Amino acid sequence: MRVRFAQQGGRAEPPAADDAAAWIAGAVPDGWFAERPEVVIDRDEIIIWGRLPRPEMGEEVTEADAAAAQAGRIAQFREDTRDARIRVARQVEHRYQRKVAWGARCGDASELFTHLSAPVMTRLRQPERQVLDTLVDAGVARSRSEALAWCVKLVGRHTEDWLTDLRTAMTQVDELRRRGPDA
Repeated sequence: MRVRFAQQGGRAEPPAADDAAAWIAGAVPDGWFAERPEVVIDRDEIIIWGRLPRPEMGEEVTEADAAAAQAGRIAQFREDTRDARIRVARQVEHRYQRKVAWGARCGDASELFTHLSAPVMTRLRQPERQVLDTLVDAGVARSRSEALAWCVKLVGRHTEDWLTDLRTAMTQVDELRRRGPDA
């Protein structure tokens, strides 16, 4: 099968992944997760997040013990499901032409397994570079690249509601474009 990519702005776009969450829900073996997996998609990667049941710890458990048990549950899931996750990921990668990463959540603990780190090119003027250099000099980041990633995470954390509203609006615009003026 040959997959064609639409060109937008000189960049090859992967095929639509509108049905990816449903397809993945059907491909993931029953019993892996306590609820339907959360699927997060961008043009480069699909992340499949699964919620694991909390370990039974009894009544008198400390926060530290609960956190350790949850981390252990995630680690055991990662080991026990490795081969099957790779098989599902290969199918998803073939179908949607994006890399696949897995993550697991258990209680308050979460871990994202091997995932994509995509380079992004940007041009910064001296005042922006000075911000990054200050973060590096202060030991907040080891490099300008890490400092920029830290800034993006910080902005994302403080503007999550706004970004969610923007993504929703973009999805609605995409749907209107797809339907066209005759709908």
